[in-house]
Amino acid sequence: MNLIVDIGNTSIKLAVFDDNKKLFQTRINELSCEDIGKEVSGFKIEKAIISSVRNISPLLSELLFPDIPFVHILSYKSLLPFKIEYDTPETLGTDRIAAVAGSFNLFPDSEILIIDAGTAITYDFLSSGSFRGGNISPGLKMRFKALNQFTDRLPLVSPSESFTFPGQNTKDAILAGVITGVTYEINEYIRTFENKRTDFKVILTGGDSEFFKGKINHRITYMPDIVIDGLNYILDYNAK
Repeated sequence: MNLIVDIGNTSIKLAVFDDNKKLFQTRINELSCEDIGKEVSGFKIEKAIISSVRNISPLLSELLFPDIPFVHILSYKSLLPFKIEYDTPETLGTDRIAAVAGSFNLFPDSEILIIDAGTAITYDFLSSGSFRGGNISPGLKMRFKALNQFTDRLPLVSPSESFTFPGQNTKDAILAGVITGVTYEINEYIRTFENKRTDFKVILTGGDSEFFKGKINHRITYMPDIVIDGLNYILDYNAK
């Protein structure tokens, strides 16, 4: 069985796969041997992969998984089924690499735009078996926090589906500005990338993907766990 450890900016996702079948998935707040051991104690883990958007020690795998025969820490140097055409691959987030891998596994012959609506919003493009690059934009909650932190009088607002447009008060003005702004951004990215492309796919993932999936005016594949799926794919690819 495969253990997937996805260390994000705000939490850690754990998943267990038997081949391509996901048996278990959960989210924890702290990275500790005790917490991980408690969550996966009922599974016989033979391989594990660690992906982290934070800086981690190279000794982490030995500390966390001393009894697992094969442990892989994902990086741009990992064996991948696609090429990375990026000027600074060492700065490429492993979550982006994993999302591209999961998308490639689903649609190996397509051109794919992967939109990951998380802490940041990333737009990554896969074409002809190569990762061509992508863009990074502030995420939904980051935009709300920025308006509050970089001004004296604007309040901190939480995402909501209910607001007037145009905003009839300051709270609604912020909600309308941020939410419709992100929606317009996503729709325009898709429109730009799909122009003159025939076999074109859009995959939407990330923590805020469910919030935005009904606001997109294009055909998409909603895959909230594409990063986890991609990590399982990469783990087996490197363990061959």
